[in-house]
Amino acid sequence: MKTITFIGNGNMALSIAKGLKDSYTIEVVGRDMKKLQKFEQELGTEIQKHILKNFDITQKSLILCVKPANIEEVAPKLQGKAEILYSVLAGTSIEKLKTNFNTNAVVRTMPNLAASVGKSMTTLTGDTSYKEEAQKLFSAIGSTRWLSSEKEIDIATALAGSGPAYLALIAESLSDGAVKQGLKREDAMAVMRGLFDGFGKLIQEIHPALLKDGVMSPGGTTAAGYAALEKGNVRNACIEAIEKAYKKAVEL
Repeated sequence: MKTITFIGNGNMALSIAKGLKDSYTIEVVGRDMKKLQKFEQELGTEIQKHILKNFDITQKSLILCVKPANIEEVAPKLQGKAEILYSVLAGTSIEKLKTNFNTNAVVRTMPNLAASVGKSMTTLTGDTSYKEEAQKLFSAIGSTRWLSSEKEIDIATALAGSGPAYLALIAESLSDGAVKQGLKREDAMAVMRGLFDGFGKLIQEIHPALLKDGVMSPGGTTAAGYAALEKGNVRNACIEAIEKAYKKAVEL
């Protein structure tokens, strides 16, 4: 199997590695061997573990998973020239990556935490000569979409990259609402999970507006609940969430 080398061993690296471990040999580079051992344990499969200092990246396919603020510290500790650098760093431009890392090509990617269950929505942009290879690699952890510019991937970061947190808030709030009305917490959580599972399949085939209209009968329960969401300005809050997250990505 082809080897994929992770620079960094945080939550995103682990999520992606969980999706790739059956198709690739996983190599992980970090600062602390104990943390690398923990990464291996949580991944559930043997990995190649290396300490960052003077690690040789020559002709390797790298997935960069460090914090954006740490790239100037990490890059000088790598030796040689990589074949390709896949970066999952939010808001970090291709120009900045090329300035700091010695690599033949750069592709920016934005997976999300659903990578760990093979359901990531990963957006990509960068060196088009690696478009096919990049999509093949990240299709191992879910769906992919190649975008034509870095601006677009910054917007997509606000949507798909940060999206799981937004949906988690909605899921928790809906469950809390059911508990408030008298449903047991365990039952509320089970119903919410079933709701999201079914909705995830429906939204693949039906436009959101049509899906909403199909559920909302005149004077019914859905109409009453939907009116409460509109009164609470939920729609505008979601729009602003994308705007704020996109602007933050640009700032990074």
